[in-house]
Amino acid sequence: MISKRTIDEKIFLFLSYPVIVFFAVICLIPFVMIISSSFTSEEYILRNGYSLIPKEFNVEGYRLIFMSPGTIVRSYMVTICVTVVGTALGVFISTMTGYVLQRPDFSWRNRFSFLLFFTTLFNGGLVPWYILITQYLHMRDTIWALIVPSCISVWNILLAKGFIRSIPYAITESAKIDGAGDFKIFISLIFPLSKPVVATIGLFTALMYWNDWFHAMLFITDKQLFPLQYFLYRLLGNIQEMRKVMEESGIYIPSFPVESMKMALTIVVTGPIIFLYPFVQKYFVKGLTIGSVKG
Repeated sequence: MISKRTIDEKIFLFLSYPVIVFFAVICLIPFVMIISSSFTSEEYILRNGYSLIPKEFNVEGYRLIFMSPGTIVRSYMVTICVTVVGTALGVFISTMTGYVLQRPDFSWRNRFSFLLFFTTLFNGGLVPWYILITQYLHMRDTIWALIVPSCISVWNILLAKGFIRSIPYAITESAKIDGAGDFKIFISLIFPLSKPVVATIGLFTALMYWNDWFHAMLFITDKQLFPLQYFLYRLLGNIQEMRKVMEESGIYIPSFPVESMKMALTIVVTGPIIFLYPFVQKYFVKGLTIGSVKG
């Protein structure tokens, strides 16, 4: 038998749906404006500002971005490689560390947890970190300079620790009785049961790697290793500098699409990663909340 909704439930649904739709539209408007502006001529943007509907349709911004398609594709490949490898390593290390730190039979778990948490409050600073990466680890101008520095996140470790704590310890004890080792227990039992937190940490980590340009600016001088974000950052900076030099020299080019190109760059950079979210959405909320409430 299908239960009938109460008056309170009907009122709640009647009020909540319009509110949710309203806020969803508000969140969607900026992205629609970015798409519209990327197809709008530079003259119209400078004259009237941004609009929700493309006016004076123009694709000059995209044409300039893809003027060298081989370079764009190479930067995409670097970014995809860094994102995939870095996310896989980050998820594996974070969940494995979280599993160890929540084990009640690990007597040093509180000390290690304190050391990890301490690094969120104090750190050695940018200069020692740069020296460590370049002089001691010798990662300058290597793909690992884009992967290793961001591989471990204390926040992700604590998130994994809280989630794995909700998995009954009896599973680990029974596996030990059957003769399984710690690594076997983690790979065969704990990791498959941690899909929600794995998806959550994976999304956080993938977004971080995809949007990272700072490490490339510090450690990469080889253009073959420029990730997409840093390549487009340099491209936009060069165009702005060129426009500034032209204006100072008395050469004015009103159609130079700096503003529309900014919007086109946003679409090129953020578009692909947006499609990752629907695949992990069903795990996302559960991965954040489970383990935070005990009982």
